[in-house]
Amino acid sequence: MAIQFDWYENPKNSEQQGEKTIFHPRLRLNGKVSTAQLRARIQKYCTLTETDVVAVLDALSHAMGEELAEGKQVHLDGIGFFRPNLVSTEPVTEETKRKSTKVKLKGIVYRPDQILMDEVGKVKVQRTRFSFHSSKLANEEIDALLTEYFTTHDFVQRKSFQLLCGMTQTTANRHLRRLCEEGKLINVGLPKQPV
Repeated sequence: MAIQFDWYENPKNSEQQGEKTIFHPRLRLNGKVSTAQLRARIQKYCTLTETDVVAVLDALSHAMGEELAEGKQVHLDGIGFFRPNLVSTEPVTEETKRKSTKVKLKGIVYRPDQILMDEVGKVKVQRTRFSFHSSKLANEEIDALLTEYFTTHDFVQRKSFQLLCGMTQTTANRHLRRLCEEGKLINVGLPKQPV
């Protein structure tokens, strides 16, 4: 099966407004593989039982967590390199007191090993038949769609609004917040579950 992707417009800053629009490919995942599915596949490649594989993966997770918590980089042959990534919780200046309390773990950075890259090999890509990013409706077009929608409906939820306007969840939430701030809609639901 080919890797599915679609083209997305690169954001422009104020100096780039007159320039040609540049696009970048964005992956559309073809599904998800669970740990249980991976365990079963690993078990087929070796003499370990599936229970042994569960124990090894569990121990690997704990051992990696302990090493990463100490600020070490972890290398798994054939898989890649893992290292902790930090971020400050607020802007820090020379005058900031107790600077070390203003740091937290942002995430784990991963860089694949060349062996894994070779295992993936040459990939086959195919542009998806369906667009998964937001439509570029003007605010007036959104208002017109909602006006028509409310002739037969008493309320709109984010999912319905998202489908109505052909938007991603994030874009739909942003427009719903804007419409509430402009006084065109009133949210009677929760901030993350608008109604």
